[in-house]
Amino acid sequence: MRLRLLDGVEATAPTDTELITTEELAKMLRVDPSSIRRWRTARPVQGPPFIQLSERAIMYSIEDVRAWLASRRVTPEAA
Repeated sequence: MRLRLLDGVEATAPTDTELITTEELAKMLRVDPSSIRRWRTARPVQGPPFIQLSERAIMYSIEDVRAWLASRRVTPEAA
């Protein structure tokens, strides 16, 4: 993942703390970005944990997303 720093210089983010945007998460989960936003604003929150960088900038840790997906897994025996 490439990050653009304030002075215009780009840097590569470490893979263990990779952050993705709402749009990238939506593409990964094959849902509309509005669904991700709705999950984030629902009470209680329904989607994966998120990082609020500012009022409008939201990021998701790929590790948090993986953990959230694992917690949603249903095995056939349990269904």
